[in-house]
Amino acid sequence: MNAGETQRTPWIVGVSGASGTPYAAAVLRALLTAGESVDLVVSRASRLTLLDETGLPFRDAHWRDDLREWLARGADGKPGVFDVPLDDVRHWSAGDLAAGPSSGSYPAKGMLIVPASTACVAGVALGLSKDLLQRAASVTLKEGRKLVVAVRETPLNGQTLRHLVSLDDAGATVLPASPAFYAGATHIQDLVDFVAGRVLDAAGVGHRLYRRWEGELGGGSRTT
Repeated sequence: MNAGETQRTPWIVGVSGASGTPYAAAVLRALLTAGESVDLVVSRASRLTLLDETGLPFRDAHWRDDLREWLARGADGKPGVFDVPLDDVRHWSAGDLAAGPSSGSYPAKGMLIVPASTACVAGVALGLSKDLLQRAASVTLKEGRKLVVAVRETPLNGQTLRHLVSLDDAGATVLPASPAFYAGATHIQDLVDFVAGRVLDAAGVGHRLYRRWEGELGGGSRTT
């Protein structure tokens, strides 16, 4: 980097194999809309989930085209709803353990795992680093950076709950993907955006994805 250049410092976004790929899409769109840089890691299991939930593939060799089509879709599956620039997205293969995010010296603001499966939660809590997603999360914790884990499975057994407590003890923010209804949701996208907005709140990234509580009962039920 030449003197005077601004160092690129991205958010690492990990997408694991739990159901909930619309949550990941909403978080990615909001980060890019906010002008944030993004490093993307899509696990092997999540590619199967994405194919099942949207009918779309995610291929390393065609990741930009596949990501563009994915992010353009609404939560209801309708194509062409959103148009998001991908100029500041960098993709890393989940199997590339020599990738930038595998090292603590790689600059990053933090990491958001959306959605986080119980297998992913266990791998990060135990420090298994079986793929780049888990390794990047371990690096994020050891470097003292923000890690948000949007767990999306139910019910949760005692073992998973203990793993989540371990992550909390290590400094991560455990954020269940639990939509709320006080914001006046009228569409599935509103519920997805609420969860995405809470993820960004935990990361300290500004957004306008949902109506915030203002202390007035019934406020969310009125149209503006």
